[in-house]
Amino acid sequence: MSGSYCKSLYSFSGDQHQQGLTFEVGEIIRIVHPLLGGWWEGELDGVRGWFPSSYVQVLEKTASMTSLPVEDVGEPLPQHWKCYMSPEGRRYYVNTSSNETTWERPCRVPETPNTPLKHKNSLPTVLLGYFYVQLVFPINCVTFPLPMSTPEQQLLKPDEWSYCDYFWMDKKDPQGTSCISGFEVLLQKQLKGKQMQKEMAEFIGERIKIEEEYAKNLAKLSQIPLAGQEEGTLGEAWAQLKKSLSDEAEVHLKFSSKLQSEVEKPLLTFRDNFKKDMKRFNHHISELRKQLVGRHSAVEKARKALADRQKDLEVKTQQLEIKLSNKIEEDIKKAQRKSTQAGDDLMRCVDLYNQSQSKWFEEMVTTSLELERLEVERVEMIRQHLCQYTTLRHETDMFNQSTMEPVDQLLQSVDPARDRELWVQEQKTGDIRPVDIEI
Repeated sequence: MSGSYCKSLYSFSGDQHQQGLTFEVGEIIRIVHPLLGGWWEGELDGVRGWFPSSYVQVLEKTASMTSLPVEDVGEPLPQHWKCYMSPEGRRYYVNTSSNETTWERPCRVPETPNTPLKHKNSLPTVLLGYFYVQLVFPINCVTFPLPMSTPEQQLLKPDEWSYCDYFWMDKKDPQGTSCISGFEVLLQKQLKGKQMQKEMAEFIGERIKIEEEYAKNLAKLSQIPLAGQEEGTLGEAWAQLKKSLSDEAEVHLKFSSKLQSEVEKPLLTFRDNFKKDMKRFNHHISELRKQLVGRHSAVEKARKALADRQKDLEVKTQQLEIKLSNKIEEDIKKAQRKSTQAGDDLMRCVDLYNQSQSKWFEEMVTTSLELERLEVERVEMIRQHLCQYTTLRHETDMFNQSTMEPVDQLLQSVDPARDRELWVQEQKTGDIRPVDIEI
């Protein structure tokens, strides 16, 4: 939608808002950056600012906005004069007979001259890499009323240090021999995060191995038939102690299994998807950047061709002033046709460049915001899985404690006197003692 036009349905005062655009009902506004949040950046009479999208109605792109005459208010125009609308929504007037062009409405009195368009057209400054390019040229005696000076590019998120605002220019190395694009700097930051995910997954993997080995050793220790002949309450406590080893081994085995399924595997899966996204984003933005550079080169080439044609036209005009002849007039007409063609070629190149620049801008903003979202998602995912790790660790400690509670209870109940009593009851052979024999 960038580059389209809209018509204001209601008046809006930008003075009440930071960097707002002021307009009245019925004004034509060029849409510069339509954001999804409901606020759009637009341009009116050379002034840029933000406004609510609900205050305007988007106009369809038709020929009437570019090349066909538009209806002019007031009294009828003089003969051969027609009114046109510039891309910025300002009216200008063209004499179809003499090709004279003026901003001012032509007067019906023949003796009153119109004010011609003598100043050159100043296209908006566009950002390319780390340098700025400003295109200035007249096209077939018609110039569009664009601002003489370009305002600074407004931040898309003024109150946030967002990726989409700070990675447009190229960054030179300390030696100044080479440079890296801002998007590549942003991409490298994300790739470091990908490496951290790999290291965390390896850490969890080692922890899983330790837990599995520990569980295996505990299970092996619980099978040792040491002091199996112990009886009584101490024997029960000893048997429970060996059983607790087996239970603890099971707890650690489950802990390692949960670590693998709930922490290690999600981290590795997220890392793989993250890597694919980074590769796709990098390729997409690089292609758009190459296309933008190519379009800029075409604009420069067309601009030079137009300058050559205009210079040739000036030479032919000077020759006509010196000596009038049919051949010189024919040469001038031919030069005018070539200048017109060169101007049309330049306008097409500028249009293609602006389309590429707009696409690059939109994709840079969209992609950098996506990288920002992925960064938040990556950090949040790591935080969540570290929390899951600590939760599982606490559960392991709790289960370990529960396996030892019966042992503690039985140890508190160990009673040598009771053991002796029970043993005696089971092993006794009689309770009648011998007495002295009387004769």
